[in-house]
Amino acid sequence: MLLQWSNKKRLKTFTGGICLAEDWKELSKDKPIEVAPLPDVASILMSQHVGAPCKPAVSKGDLVKKGQIVGRAQGYVSINAHASICGKVVDIQTKPNPITGARVTAVIIERQGEDVWADGTNETSNTDTLTPHEIKTRIEAAGIVGLGGATFPTHVKLSPPKDKPIDTVILNGAECEPYLTCDYRLMMEKPNELIQGLKFIMNSVGCKNAYIGIEANKPDAYELMKKASSGEPNISIEMLEVKYPQGAEHQLIKALLGREFRPTQLPMEVGCIVHNVGTILAVYEAVKFKRPLVERVISITGNGVQKPMNLLVRIGSPVKPLLERAGMLPEANKVIFGGPMMGIAQENTDEAVVLKGTSGILVLKDARVWASRQCIRCGRCILACPYGLNPSELSIMGEAKAFDASMQANILECKECGCCSFVCPSRRPIVHLIKFTKSELAKRKASALSGAVKQG
Repeated sequence: MLLQWSNKKRLKTFTGGICLAEDWKELSKDKPIEVAPLPDVASILMSQHVGAPCKPAVSKGDLVKKGQIVGRAQGYVSINAHASICGKVVDIQTKPNPITGARVTAVIIERQGEDVWADGTNETSNTDTLTPHEIKTRIEAAGIVGLGGATFPTHVKLSPPKDKPIDTVILNGAECEPYLTCDYRLMMEKPNELIQGLKFIMNSVGCKNAYIGIEANKPDAYELMKKASSGEPNISIEMLEVKYPQGAEHQLIKALLGREFRPTQLPMEVGCIVHNVGTILAVYEAVKFKRPLVERVISITGNGVQKPMNLLVRIGSPVKPLLERAGMLPEANKVIFGGPMMGIAQENTDEAVVLKGTSGILVLKDARVWASRQCIRCGRCILACPYGLNPSELSIMGEAKAFDASMQANILECKECGCCSFVCPSRRPIVHLIKFTKSELAKRKASALSGAVKQG
C-alpha cells in the first residue's frame, strides 16, 4: 500500500490519520447482498459482546426455534443470545472466539425442521405510540450490540445518566476500513429502513438532531441516504474526507460537530451517541418487527477469493462453507476477521464461526511476513496517530514491560486503529505490543480487585 498525506479542507475531517492510495472496495462494492444458505449447525457463543457472558438457557436435547433465547444475559452490561436456526441443541461446549482467541461456552444447534420464528417474534406492530422505554426494551430483548465490531450492548448505550443528556445522534456510514463494503451495500439497498431505525434511536433518547456521515468515496450511497431523509429536517447528511479512521467515534464527532473529548471518555460526555449502519438496521427490525438479532451482513473479500461478495449470514454459521462459497484460492495465505487495519488474523478457520461483530472476512494471497526492526525515531507514527499519542514510546514500554510508565503515557487512550503500525518503516508490531501491555494491565487490575475482595 502507498501512503498519501491529505491537505484537503473542503470535506469534513479530523487531525491525524492516514489517507490510503487504494481501499480495494471495488472488489465487492457492486455485489448486491446475497442470502447465505442456512448452516447445518450453528454455534451460538455466549460471549460475543462487551460485558458479562451469557449463561446457557437451554439444555442438550432441547428443541429450539429461530429467535428463541438460548443464552440469558448476566447483569446490566450483558445481552441475550438467540438461536439463529431451528433445530436441536446437540451440545453445550467450548468454542474459540475468533476475535479474542479465548475458548468460550457455546450452544451448538443442529438444524431440523422448517425455518420458523419463535412465538412472540417477527410480529409487525404499530410503532407510532411507542415510548422511549418501550423502544429500548425491544432493542434489549433483540440482543443487539454494536455491529461495527465494538459489540457494546446497544440498550446500555441508549441509557446514559440523567446528567449526560444526548443532543445529537450520529449514524456512522463512513466504513473507512479498507476492503469492507457491507455497510455500503445496506445504504444502497435499505436507505428507508435505515432512516426509520435512526428515528427510533432518536426517539429512544429524546434527541431531535441527527447526522449521517458518509465518506466521499460513496457518492451514490450519499445521494440515496439524502433522498431517503429528504422529509426529515432534523437529519443532516454530511460528506466526509476519505481518511482512516474517519469512522471512529471520536474522529467522526470531531469531523461532524467539532467537539473534542479524551479517548478514555465516552461520546455521551459531549452529548452524542454513535451507531453504525448495521446496528441501525438491526434496531429497525427489532422495534418494527420484534426480530431478535440472528443474522447480519458481512463482506467476504480480498484477492484470495474468486468471488468477493456481501452475504446475509446467520449468527453462528461456520466460516469454512462461506469461504468455499466465495471460492477461496488454494494459494491464499492469510484470513482476517474484519479489515486489514483492525482485524484479527486467524491461525485456522476450522472452528471459526460468524459472530454479531463480524463485519467481514478478508482473504489474502501473497501476504508478506515482515521482519521487525528497532525504532529509528522517525516520528511518523506520532504524525499519524489520531489520538495525539506517541505510539513508538508505548511500544518500547511494552517490550520493556514498563507497565506503570505506560499508564503515565496514557496507553489506555489508544484505540488500536493501526495507523502507527501501517506507517512504521521499521515494521514494528506497535499495536500488538500495545495490546499486550493493556492485557497485562488488565490482569494486574483484576488481581488487585480479587485481592481486595478476599481481604474484605
